[in-house]
Amino acid sequence: MHGDSVPDSYVYVTEEGVARHYADGSVAALAWEDLAEVRIEGGSDADILYILLDHDGQSCVVPRSAVDAAFLARLRYLPDFDPERLGAAVDASDGESVVVWRSPEPPAPLPDFEYD
Repeated sequence: MHGDSVPDSYVYVTEEGVARHYADGSVAALAWEDLAEVRIEGGSDADILYILLDHDGQSCVVPRSAVDAAFLARLRYLPDFDPERLGAAVDASDGESVVVWRSPEPPAPLPDFEYD
């Protein structure tokens, strides 16, 4: 059909972790046990992004359009995760990166690149 398009990526959330599969066949994935930080980034002109980082600075970027109840429920299992802080960061997102959760050991600095 002409109106159907293939999504540029899709996200799987499991008990073990989260994985984003891209149309080019590449995959960005993180295990929940390796998660070191959750950030929110975006603004009115762009989709809100949930940026998940491990202790080595590797990331898995989840667009808001791919966030579902399973993803949000799994975030709530993180130690001391505050759903109200997450909601406030999403509502107030203005293009800045906001850390909404951090493990006791922060991740390595992010490399300079643009998120999908």
